[in-house]
Amino acid sequence: MGLFLAKRLVGFVATLAAATLLVFLVLEVLPGDPARVMLGVEAQPESVRALRAELGLDRPAAERYLAWVGGLVRGDFGVSYTYHVPVVELVGERLAVTVPLALIAMALTSVLALGLGVYAASHRGGSGDLGIMVFTQLGIAVPNFWFAILLVLLFAVTLGWFPSGGFPGWSAGIGASLKALALPALSLAIVQAAILARITRSAVIDVLGEDFIRTARAKGNSRARTLWRHALRNALIPVVTVMGLQFSSLLAGAIIVENVFTLPGLGRLVFQAITQHDLIVVQDVVVLLAALVIAVNTAVDLLYLAIDPRLRGR
Repeated sequence: MGLFLAKRLVGFVATLAAATLLVFLVLEVLPGDPARVMLGVEAQPESVRALRAELGLDRPAAERYLAWVGGLVRGDFGVSYTYHVPVVELVGERLAVTVPLALIAMALTSVLALGLGVYAASHRGGSGDLGIMVFTQLGIAVPNFWFAILLVLLFAVTLGWFPSGGFPGWSAGIGASLKALALPALSLAIVQAAILARITRSAVIDVLGEDFIRTARAKGNSRARTLWRHALRNALIPVVTVMGLQFSSLLAGAIIVENVFTLPGLGRLVFQAITQHDLIVVQDVVVLLAALVIAVNTAVDLLYLAIDPRLRGR
């Protein structure tokens, strides 16, 4: 098990290092002057030179890369050109919205997908299975921002149950904050739940044909206990793998959904930084998002050990 953990840790560090190098190459080394992009094509040469010196763009690329990575390791993300505040402060404020949003969306995705997938597998070929497959196909086909607009029209404009946008802040109370995140989380979860439900259905159907399922039923286990305790657990490896991959999709979808609901999260920060040519913020946030995705995938690898004890010896 120790070797397994060591391999995953080395893989995490190597992947994160490759991500920082790729982001650096895309935003700084490829043709184009970041300082001129940030100031605009009509900027005076003196202003461009001053900004290049301020950002360290007049130094060699390798030196700039090592200085940037060293700053990330120390927690120094630099200073935003647009907001004139440390990027770490901007990121900290936005994480307080994006992380809870992603966690709520992932929880909704898991509950919906596992419930629908197991039910569809246990009623294979029936009307319930057909209805769930139609629902999942619709969920996959319709973009999450369209679901977001529909949810706003129904629950915010028509029924008035939830706010149509904005975030009051956690200081306003957990209830008010969760209420503001409910519709964005649901719009993100619907699409991901549709995908995961189909994966769950297929995985459970494969397991239901195994001998140990018939043995469990022969020992007197109820149908529900056999499904949830034996069939689902043995079908979780592909399901958990997809759940880990979906986390990155939730982060990508949050960029659009946070703009629909005007939430002050990381997605909205990236969108604003791109429109304002604040390349320092874009560079740091993209690496942070990559680190979150890599960390989740590493956690999924570790979760395999709990699901399948046979992996602990590898």
